[in-house]
Amino acid sequence: MSAPERIPSRGVTTTDPAFAELLARGELTVRGRIRDASNAALYCTVAHDGREAACVYKPVAGERPLWDFPDGTLAQREVAAYEVSRATGWDLVPPTVLREGPYGEGMCQLWIEAAPESELLALVDAQEPDPGWRAIGFAEVGEGRTALLVHADDERLRRLAVLDAVINNADRKGGHLLPTADGRLYGIDHGVTFNTENKLRTLLWGWAGEPLTGEAVDVLQGLQGALEASGRLTATLAALVTSAEVDATRARVEALLRSGRHPEPSGEWPAIPWPPV
Repeated sequence: MSAPERIPSRGVTTTDPAFAELLARGELTVRGRIRDASNAALYCTVAHDGREAACVYKPVAGERPLWDFPDGTLAQREVAAYEVSRATGWDLVPPTVLREGPYGEGMCQLWIEAAPESELLALVDAQEPDPGWRAIGFAEVGEGRTALLVHADDERLRRLAVLDAVINNADRKGGHLLPTADGRLYGIDHGVTFNTENKLRTLLWGWAGEPLTGEAVDVLQGLQGALEASGRLTATLAALVTSAEVDATRARVEALLRSGRHPEPSGEWPAIPWPPV
């Protein structure tokens, strides 16, 4: 018997049907557990029709209940985030499906190999960021000292900041950013998203209050159409999150278009996740 064809996880796009079919229909084999995850996250391989790829499987049975996310599951929200990302055309979330696995229903997402040499975040001993960087805020680094936390002035991050504003991401940490060797950037861990209340908590505040790019406006207008009552994205999200959360997503898109600017911290919710990485 010949070995299965290994599909690489670099250079992928969410529009590639091979990955969706593989993740949804393939046989999941658990290879290990990702121990630093707050909920059960299993490193697996998935094989189907002579193809194989690495993936992450997060069973619903391993989720810890959250008082402020009482409806649905984290797995459903992860898939919903992928569907919104897919609708933007930016392909910022790895291919993700909801399926049965060895421990019941859960989220299955393509494993992405990050490029370790890519630097997107830094702590600097300065009052202002250097060219090519954006300020997030000051952080204590011990012995009464503070340093400026910055992120790269990177168009890929800027797109992700817009996506996070749309899905109301309450936990955009540095460890959730996966740049790849071929220049792409993926965001992962979207279980705490789509809340009806404003819970945006992120490291990507570098463009707060600044005008949206023309590209972002075009993308938001496309989402606005897809989120109409009879829109294709509305129908997709309705199977994953509550109707109130779909309405809130539509309202956030409309609010971004009205303001024409990146959102700013509300002051009603911690603006930066902890720990930040």
